[in-house]
Amino acid sequence: MGTTGKRPILRDIAARVGVSETAASFALNGRPGISDETRRRVLEVVEEMGWRPSYAARVLSGARSRTIGMVLTRTAATADSDLFFMRLMTGMQAVLRRAQYGLLIQVAETPEEEVEVYRTWQAERRVDGVVLVDLRADDPRPRAVVDLDLPAVLAGGPDPDALVPSVSIDDTAAMTLVLDHVRELGHRRVAYVCGPQDLLHVQRRVAAFDEAVRHHRLRQGSVLGTDFTSRSAAAATRAVLDGPTPPTAIICDNEVLAVSVVATLRALGQSIPDDVAVISCEDTPVCTAMQPALTALHRDTHGFGSDVAAHLLGRLDGETPADSQEQTPELVVRGSTVPASA
Repeated sequence: MGTTGKRPILRDIAARVGVSETAASFALNGRPGISDETRRRVLEVVEEMGWRPSYAARVLSGARSRTIGMVLTRTAATADSDLFFMRLMTGMQAVLRRAQYGLLIQVAETPEEEVEVYRTWQAERRVDGVVLVDLRADDPRPRAVVDLDLPAVLAGGPDPDALVPSVSIDDTAAMTLVLDHVRELGHRRVAYVCGPQDLLHVQRRVAAFDEAVRHHRLRQGSVLGTDFTSRSAAAATRAVLDGPTPPTAIICDNEVLAVSVVATLRALGQSIPDDVAVISCEDTPVCTAMQPALTALHRDTHGFGSDVAAHLLGRLDGETPADSQEQTPELVVRGSTVPASA
């Protein structure tokens, strides 16, 4: 920046290089029509002067915003279950940064409010595309982004209506892996403490759980829905332990629920894993910090985020990438699961 402290503008860049503002703009936006030497000189001066393009000017010129948006529909009560999303965003940003894109995050309380955010973003040309998460039954968001002509990719899925391409995780295979493990350990009474059952990925896990219970002829397979809060997980644990045939293994949708389940079991005088085995469907440092450490499904969430971002950038570059699926998570066996007592 100059000695006056004034923010440099495109005219200053052009004057320093000795070219027109149009030529300087073409160099900055990677457009043809100028020589490689001119482009090199413009970029060197930009670096020297610390120049950054005005967002408003970029929008008015028809250039991309170079920003990807993601809205998390969350309430204050469920904000403690988002470590997965922090890893997802970190993975996305690794790819976006290399492409000189930013990531804009906003929180909404309902899917309808989320749609309004997309309408605003598109009207203001605030983002070039969006990442959708946590698809629900009868979800209005895929149709909304299509109607808005807003490029989107679904992190998760697939979209049952095939409106938005997706990078998905095989929730059925993941749950089957967990149930196979507990059955091999000798457990015959199993409970699944899951998230809200209007979420499609939870529905797929519940369906896989029910199918595995039937396939393995387990004596009991209880499903207890929560809102992903510790309080609801504690209530679900007390309810299932009060039944006539309490489970000897409890599967939890994430580590927040698993920690609450463990604490509640101990408060009720149960030992982990001697009385009840506990498994988390998400593996985080919390799982290894617990005593005993929690058996968990380990997935490369950072890599998942990178793939989601790459998928969306491909769409923005005119590609029509098909749905893709990540590798099935690995089950990491730790101290919270042992063969069931007789």
